[in-house]
Amino acid sequence: MAPTDRERVAARRRRLLWAGILAVAGLVLLAVGLTVADGTAAWLEVAVAIVLLLASYGLQYVARRETLHGDDDRP
Repeated sequence: MAPTDRERVAARRRRLLWAGILAVAGLVLLAVGLTVADGTAAWLEVAVAIVLLLASYGLQYVARRETLHGDDDRP
């Protein structure tokens, strides 16, 4: 059963919202890890921030790909 246009738009917006939340959290952790934290905690925060930023990029990529190529699935 193919999703309707309204469901596709809702899924895309939800993915982009989560991507934005992950990006903000990643940037905050990166800033804290590079400025305030010291020692092992700083390295851990920077590593988690990088993972969050990569996850955000991945979600944005999937949302954009579905927007560009979503009509290819239709008969």
